[in-house]
Amino acid sequence: MNKRYCIIPVFVSHKGCPHDCIFCNQRKIAQEERDISAYDVKSKIDSYLSTMDRDKTYVELSFFGGSFTGIPIDYQNELLEAAKGALDDGKIDDIRLSTRPDYINGFILDNLKRYGVGVIELGVQSMSNEVLYIAERGHSPEDVIEASKLIKEYGFKLGLQMMTGLPGDTLEKDLYTAREIIKLKPDFVRIYPALVIKDTYMEYMYRSGTYKPLELDEAIAISKALYKEFTNANIPIIRMGLQATEKIAAGRDVVAGPFHPSFRELVESSLLNDMMEYVIEKYYAQSDKIVIDINPLDISKLYAGRKRFFNKKISKYTTKNIKIRQNSIVTNMQLSFNDGKIGRNMSIYQFLKIKE
Repeated sequence: MNKRYCIIPVFVSHKGCPHDCIFCNQRKIAQEERDISAYDVKSKIDSYLSTMDRDKTYVELSFFGGSFTGIPIDYQNELLEAAKGALDDGKIDDIRLSTRPDYINGFILDNLKRYGVGVIELGVQSMSNEVLYIAERGHSPEDVIEASKLIKEYGFKLGLQMMTGLPGDTLEKDLYTAREIIKLKPDFVRIYPALVIKDTYMEYMYRSGTYKPLELDEAIAISKALYKEFTNANIPIIRMGLQATEKIAAGRDVVAGPFHPSFRELVESSLLNDMMEYVIEKYYAQSDKIVIDINPLDISKLYAGRKRFFNKKISKYTTKNIKIRQNSIVTNMQLSFNDGKIGRNMSIYQFLKIKE
């Protein structure tokens, strides 16, 4: 039986990072947040465990927020000691943290290994020197390459995060970043379209007219291209789009940009509808009636955004009777077509290979 996956998030303040990237407001947040302690880590673990069936759940403790390996080593170890205690006691299954590419070296990795950390994510954002410079990231593409290689040599799982639509960015630069990331063979990636967050320099750029964030449709189109690159390279995309925190959901943090609480679903909806159009045009151009079966778990993706993409595609076929039918036999991210004469199945993975 497959276990349910649960993340226990622990927010660590921004004290570990001396940089002030133009898209980040964590320094201000850090001034408002108190430092967490080992006691807080233990309490959060116990609180989460009280609501779940541990035997049926894979539990990962994840340190988010700041550049974890940049905070003072004694403070790192205080938090890691609490996490390792939970790992040794079987309360959790793994420990994950995120940090900067230039905050990785042998000493740091030896220390993380000693405390049982299994997964390290690096905030890459871009592999373009120009984009990194404008964003004031303070690290280079070479730092990303060296840190990634070292992390894998030490046996950690490697996650890489990229951001699209930053000042100076283009689709070509995003594709270049994706292809450079693929060369590093990460275990997974995250894709974040850049948002204009309150109290950042990027907000100043936006309000002064020197920066224009991506529109939602632009962000979806770019993410579709990146989805193809990573999927064809067999690298899982574990997240697309910023998670909706309480402040974001209430509209207090995001000033502008392509935020949508179901961004990934919109991207996959656009891909599924592209695939539907492709199969109809290629194999059913002369058919009057077509039944399209889809797994019930994917119907919300096909119809995402109030049928944002579906209605646009289906409106092209006014002379055809097209029926969408839910069928649990159909596999995930697949469509099954039949016009009474011929049947065709296609998965999104096959479609992306065709569209290379």
